[in-house]
Amino acid sequence: MTESHDSHCPYCALQCAMTLTPTDASSGTPPIDIAAPAGARRLPLTVAGRDFPTNRGGLCKKGWTSAELLDVDDRVTSPLVRQPDGSFAPASWETVLDRIADTVRDSRDRFGADSVGVFGGGGLTNEKAYQLGKFARIALGTSRIDYNGRFCMSSAAAAGNRAFGLDRGLPFPVEDLDGASTILMLGSNVAATMPPFIGHLQGARGDRGLIVVDPRRSETAKLTDEGQGVHLAPAPGTDLIVLLGLTHIVITEGLADLDYLAARTTGFDAVRRSANAWWPERVQQVTGVPVAQLREVSRRLADGRGTYILTGRGVEQHVDGTDTATAAINLALVLGLVGKPGSGYGTLTGQGNGQGGREHGQKSDQLPGYRMITDPAARAHVAGVWGVDPSIIPGPGVPAVALLDELGRPGGIRCLFVHGSNVVVSAPDVDAVRAGLRALDLLVVSDFVLSETARLADIVLPVTQWAEEEGTMTSLEGRVIRRRRAIEAPGEARSELWIMRELAERLGAPGTWSTEPAEVFDELARASAGGKADYSGLSHALLDTGIAAHWPFPPGSEGTPRMFGERFAHPDGLARMVAVSPRVREPLGQHGGELTLVTGRLLEHYQSGAQTRRVPELLGARPHVTAQLHPSTAARLGIAEGDAIEVANVRGLVRARAEVTTGIRLDTVFLPFHFAGEQCANLLTERAVDPISSMPEFKRTLVTVTRADATQEVPA
Repeated sequence: MTESHDSHCPYCALQCAMTLTPTDASSGTPPIDIAAPAGARRLPLTVAGRDFPTNRGGLCKKGWTSAELLDVDDRVTSPLVRQPDGSFAPASWETVLDRIADTVRDSRDRFGADSVGVFGGGGLTNEKAYQLGKFARIALGTSRIDYNGRFCMSSAAAAGNRAFGLDRGLPFPVEDLDGASTILMLGSNVAATMPPFIGHLQGARGDRGLIVVDPRRSETAKLTDEGQGVHLAPAPGTDLIVLLGLTHIVITEGLADLDYLAARTTGFDAVRRSANAWWPERVQQVTGVPVAQLREVSRRLADGRGTYILTGRGVEQHVDGTDTATAAINLALVLGLVGKPGSGYGTLTGQGNGQGGREHGQKSDQLPGYRMITDPAARAHVAGVWGVDPSIIPGPGVPAVALLDELGRPGGIRCLFVHGSNVVVSAPDVDAVRAGLRALDLLVVSDFVLSETARLADIVLPVTQWAEEEGTMTSLEGRVIRRRRAIEAPGEARSELWIMRELAERLGAPGTWSTEPAEVFDELARASAGGKADYSGLSHALLDTGIAAHWPFPPGSEGTPRMFGERFAHPDGLARMVAVSPRVREPLGQHGGELTLVTGRLLEHYQSGAQTRRVPELLGARPHVTAQLHPSTAARLGIAEGDAIEVANVRGLVRARAEVTTGIRLDTVFLPFHFAGEQCANLLTERAVDPISSMPEFKRTLVTVTRADATQEVPA
């Protein structure tokens, strides 16, 4: 009989539970009956949904087809080395590891340790994310490490740390949303990004209390139709003003929880003054949201029958993303929602381990346990666990966009390691990123396929995938969960833990470098002890019992599913309300063919598409990029449904097909960011970043849209 294994989906941070059953090779048939077209490839395992609080047995299209990732045609199964003609040839592990170590040593000797950089990913297990931070700082000796979570959660994290003294996406279990009568969702399209999450919105939908803020009539915004909820469609980049307007109404109509504000917060007077300037009529003039809607939403939020405010990337991926997330937190505090049973504020983590990935050392300024690298006590504690002198731990590095900007430049990064990221698709201004990668002395990419970034590498290292490795992930609700190995990895694929151990030994790095995930987790737990993200009471053995393990989880505790019930994480226990104001920015999408580009996700695809574009069912449903335009805008530009079009600005040009829909504003065009080459939306986005979080401006880019010349090749 074939043994089944409990695990979790390899995609988003909802981390839906699933059961994995390897195909029974001896019988020649799958161990459970699955419908498949005649002649379909026999997969190495089957996937079944498993009952769990977040997904309750459900999976989305990506989850159901996730086994196909394990057996894609272009799976990398041996180390590859670029040849003079640009092709790749297999090589032995010993050869490539020796070459990497020799090149790194030479670069450090000639140009300093910071000539070597590391770019990580929010999909790595906690064990690999932790070890990668340690590897960068101790084995490579570099401060130059950051990760793609900088493009995802950084604004919300900065706002949470500033307001609450701590950053955990949802400071309450997802199940708490079931009892809500009102849920305000800003910039999050959960119906497409994490469909099983919709089940937790049922109470609010049934009570006409789902409120969605999005310039598009997204799949999530359409949910407001069924329950007579509310969809606010502000101009792109004006969410901060909407939030200030809602706060203004709550205060002026006497709906603020003054007792809560006096007992649990500081800074309310400054916030009240900042909101005074944004009376409803002025907000309507700037954002396009009608006064009546603003008043209706404000009163609904204050009705006191169970209200939650949730933010997503749509309001955070801006140069004022931290301030916008702060404005959402301020509104939640004015209403007295945070830390009260049956209400709250949270932000929806995107990547599978976006929460854990930033807690344990991939961010340029952090050490394990969400400790700051500039804190002497934090450095001493972590150095003790690592068995090194604190003085050898480098100081803070630079965040992702700045790190990528250093590639190949004089005095910059000359050797780069990329783990779990596809920056040639996901980073802003990808033409500049591509040029930087090509200018390196050495690019090493660890991946399971030849992604667009891997195709530029000097060396590609084949690594294990989600169902081929043990480890842990941390979900959007701060729950630490177990990922279990169900099958063996193909060919010569190895875990990044093994790769880092081999390179650390070749580089003469101090300390221990285990390849066993359970042992690495135990070290992570010790390193995190006493930190904000304290995992010190956890182990693989304890997690295997099935406990609900929400951090912080110090020894002897039962974890912390709900935070801030009595105090916030600042020394005085009070939340910090920070007054924020909109920046004076040039209006976009107002002249001639100019429109405001917003980017986002599709149900069938994930992140850079390196995984989902290799799954036939998903690619078949969405084989190429389409650009959404309003019918009036399309008519003005002479564009019809299905026409080949070009979306362009000074940075680049994207070729797409037109999708004409009333579900978008007249001044806006939408592109999904899952496609590569001439279909890559990030050819157009710029490297401008939020000054606090270093989040790039992904959601407000000036472009022109024109009908393509008939001779141009555009996706069919």
